[in-house]
Amino acid sequence: MTLDEALAERRSVRGYLPDEVPQDTLREVLGLAQLAPSNCNIQPWITHVLSGPSLRSLGRKMVAAAEAGIAPDPDFTADRKFEGVYRARQIDAAVQLYGAMGIDRHDRPRRDWAYRRNLDFFGAPHAALIFLHHTFQEREAVDLGIYAQTLMLLLTSRGISSCAQGALGLYPGIIRGHLGLPDTHRLIFGISFGYEDPAVEANSARVGRAGLDEAVIFHRDGETA
Repeated sequence: MTLDEALAERRSVRGYLPDEVPQDTLREVLGLAQLAPSNCNIQPWITHVLSGPSLRSLGRKMVAAAEAGIAPDPDFTADRKFEGVYRARQIDAAVQLYGAMGIDRHDRPRRDWAYRRNLDFFGAPHAALIFLHHTFQEREAVDLGIYAQTLMLLLTSRGISSCAQGALGLYPGIIRGHLGLPDTHRLIFGISFGYEDPAVEANSARVGRAGLDEAVIFHRDGETA
């Protein structure tokens, strides 16, 4: 698969087959992802890959916390509201996703169910949880985004689906406790991944992207082209 093909093929998949990715493939992909660029080559990502019983156990803990009404306590604030065109894009994506699952926007129980699927990694056989050391801030967080995109494109090129999930950063205390990590590890987000289950309704959702002229402005000789 070419890079162009991987970019066109990659999308957020929210339902997986139970089959695990071979360990050799995991090591190969994660090793190549280390080539991602970073500011001053500091490579600030700290990646924990969970599979099998450890992953399922963590998912149950986070789902139980949500069902008990325990408030999320993310390491990085996630309470901002989108406005303007950004809000319109968010709404369009939600309409496509919930429409594919047959969930009405006013159906609170079903929407809560869909939210809890996030916390159980959508049933994926693997997840990568990506942390930053507590001394790092926004600039290093950008490096994590570059690393995550590199990783997901590598997975896509090998027929492995993925979903980057901000929701996996909602209960970092539970995750640190599960992994035995210190508070100096601050969780940004996670990536669920594995082989897509085409029978899962959510996987039929498709969202578009802004056109080039809407997103990119070209400049030449001091003038806007």
